[in-house]
Amino acid sequence: MSLESPLGKVLGAGSAKAGAHHWIAQRMTAVAMVPLGLWFLFSMVALDHGTHSFVAAWVSQPQNGILLILLVLTLLYHSALGLQVIVEDYVHGALGYITLIAVKFLHVILAVAAVYSVIVTSLGAGQ
Repeated sequence: MSLESPLGKVLGAGSAKAGAHHWIAQRMTAVAMVPLGLWFLFSMVALDHGTHSFVAAWVSQPQNGILLILLVLTLLYHSALGLQVIVEDYVHGALGYITLIAVKFLHVILAVAAVYSVIVTSLGAGQ
């Protein structure tokens, strides 16, 4: 039998409010992906030809380039949030921390590469 109160047993075990921001961010990115995904789908269907020059010209239009960057960044952030939950739930110990760091670095690298690609394609289409 313990002399510690029930409150004393749970103090320091973490806050129930800690995951609220993460949960809301994942839902917000999911909601943002709906219009962005529909825009991308309809834009791809509406392209006359699928050649590199037509797609580069499409990306070089400011509204398309900006929306494409928003779509990719939203997808990657949503993916990072989802994978973080999976790793935290199923991978424990030092391997869990290493996996979380690797997942975050991978998503940052992919985000930088995607933004760079859109910018380079936009600049190259005007030449």
